[in-house]
Amino acid sequence: MTRDITRRSMLKTTAAIGAASALPMIPFAAEAGDDIIVGGLHDLSGFIDFAGIPMNQIMLMAIEEINAAGGLLGKKLKGAVYDPQTKMPLYSQFATQLALKDKASVVMGGITSASRETIRPILHRYKTLYFYNTLYEGGVCDRNEISLGTTPAQTVEKLVPYSMGLWGKKVYTIAADYNYGQITAAWVKRYVEQNGGEVVSTDFFPLDVTNFGPTISKIQSAKPDMVMSVLVGTGHLGFYNQWAAAGMKNEIPIASTTFGAAGAELEILKPEVANGILTCYGYYPSIDSPANKEWVAKVNKRYPDKTPLLSELSAFTWEGMMIWADAVRSAGSLDRMKLIEVMESGKTYDMPSGQCAIDPLTHHAIRDVYIADLQDKTYIIKKKFSQVQPADTQLVCNLKETPNANKHYEISLE
Repeated sequence: MTRDITRRSMLKTTAAIGAASALPMIPFAAEAGDDIIVGGLHDLSGFIDFAGIPMNQIMLMAIEEINAAGGLLGKKLKGAVYDPQTKMPLYSQFATQLALKDKASVVMGGITSASRETIRPILHRYKTLYFYNTLYEGGVCDRNEISLGTTPAQTVEKLVPYSMGLWGKKVYTIAADYNYGQITAAWVKRYVEQNGGEVVSTDFFPLDVTNFGPTISKIQSAKPDMVMSVLVGTGHLGFYNQWAAAGMKNEIPIASTTFGAAGAELEILKPEVANGILTCYGYYPSIDSPANKEWVAKVNKRYPDKTPLLSELSAFTWEGMMIWADAVRSAGSLDRMKLIEVMESGKTYDMPSGQCAIDPLTHHAIRDVYIADLQDKTYIIKKKFSQVQPADTQLVCNLKETPNANKHYEISLE
């Protein structure tokens, strides 16, 4: 997910509205005292609160579970939760406050790349460990950050050949006209061509565009074998409704790098519109494993009436909390560098999403990824890929050689 998005607010789903009512009054700060402070910076209001609310719910649930098991180092965890409202000045203010006033031992947060690039340099400067748990375009090189979300080399690289194998090699790409959409569309073109295909056109749309009639006519004229959607946000959901209304749903299939990434699309679009869209992510709630079934049951038990939408973002927030807690136990310390060294040691973690490890060269996750077909609001897993490397970020980042790196690289595909 990328830079700040200037568009109207995401329509509130029933689940998100219910979840918001369960949250504590925010912003609230935690006094350091004898507690270990965990900072949370997720958008609990504003136009991406549909993603931030579940992430915050899961972070608080993880804190509760760790405390129920005895805490860490003989201390309890306490959340310091702030609502940046999708406003970068508030992200900056609250990140500084978490580092200097609250003395947070770790911060979980950020959704867009703009928010991450606001938080990250501040926490790097003040030596406060930071977890970014959202899929994004790749390229961050910072030893102080652990990036658990998937990157294009882990998902788009798998989705493109799989969907081309099903439907054909002639691809029409539609993408959001900003950083994430532009970079991901370039990766789509790279992977299509590597697999012997052709991108017949790539159309970019500002995030407030809601009328896709002319574009649908262009796609009909181009007669591609498939559409690759890199659309983002509520306005762009109009494409899927208009596509179905034009009678195209059963004519040209759709794969997407973004659809359902935060879960809200399933609540907003009817099954007859959304069914059959292929995606590839590092987590789906339908993963058939004991670890995931147990975790989903825990979430449902903790939030029986206000169950958070489960997606990469919320699942990886859980994983971030558990990986950090494991590092604290292993190091017997809250010392930031000792924790980093534990996570760089090559440990493999069994998580709801599958196996996960931290690549010591980039601090990105090496993880299992899945291709899924959406049917009646349930993701049907079609294929699993084990331990996929963040190869795109590995092109620009080697923290063994440059341990003091503090940069987000825009990976060039030229």
